Amino acid sequence: MTTERNTPACVRSTVQDAPVREVFPGVRVRPLWEGDDGAKAAVLEMDPGARWQGVDVHEPGPEEVFVLSGVFNDGERDHPAGTFIHAPAGSSHVPQTRTGCTLFLFYPRG
Repeated sequence: MTTERNTPACVRSTVQDAPVREVFPGVRVRPLWEGDDGAKAAVLEMDPGARWQGVDVHEPGPEEVFVLSGVFNDGERDHPAGTFIHAPAGSSHVPQTRTGCTLFLFYPRG
């Protein structure tokens, strides 16, 4: 008996090969993946002293952040490398950094 599986293929991407887009001075995003349902993953790089312009509001869904390097500040507190942050839908913050940082971002819903 032969059993066939219709499993989706894994997708692989590297930060080095991802296109770079500057969203604000000293703040760059590198998109890594986007799903059919609007979910997406990216790396955000912030230079020392960089700040998001305005308030970053999480709509329509949540944002999940893992601090890969440096120290990320959400406008209220510092989050060093190794920190995981779940920002629920409807929450907001002002991303910034004194030291510079690199973040992995995941948006489970589009």
